[in-house]
Amino acid sequence: MSFRTPYPGYDVLAKWDSPSFDETTREVLRRRLEEIPPRRFLGEAEWALLDAVCARLIPQPDRERPVPIAPWIDQALHDNRGEGFRYADMPPMREMWRRGLSGLAREAERRFGAAFETLPMVDQDAVLRAVQAGEVEPEAWAGLPPKRFFSEVLLKTVAGVYYAHPDAWSEIGFGGPASPRGYLRLAANRHDSWEAQERDDTLVRAAAFK
Repeated sequence: MSFRTPYPGYDVLAKWDSPSFDETTREVLRRRLEEIPPRRFLGEAEWALLDAVCARLIPQPDRERPVPIAPWIDQALHDNRGEGFRYADMPPMREMWRRGLSGLAREAERRFGAAFETLPMVDQDAVLRAVQAGEVEPEAWAGLPPKRFFSEVLLKTVAGVYYAHPDAWSEIGFGGPASPRGYLRLAANRHDSWEAQERDDTLVRAAAFK
């Protein structure tokens, strides 16, 4: 399966030495591109499961070097850095992720008798869709609401990490942070001269689960 972008040839990093980026932006991007965090919080099995889940939620078969997602989630868990709130029906962030990954693993075993990461893609998708719909064995989730975990935590976090990467910015024609250059032409169908120009109406990459 391949993906096309309405912005072929556009590379946001070509603006590296332009007024669009300042030293702070360049340093943040350099770390994001070069300093991929090692595994420090999740166990090996949890990491392998999460990596496989990320690959199904946002497939990247066209990329020689896929955008790394699991490492940045692991780093946030290691640092215990959340969004500053949690849902009343969910445990604290670290425990929530452990229960959620455990629930996913057990659902894969229950349905197909194998680890999620070893399953064919069609079976992996079946497991994820079951979790998305809440059609799982509740005991395996230890009180964690599977539908809420999937939609409000797992999917949003995976998408958020992906679209924080410059490769994803280029794919959707995003010009980078508004600071320092700023954007002037904010009305619909208007572009500043330094923004990417859409060349056709081809849909960009879309997550398989929404």
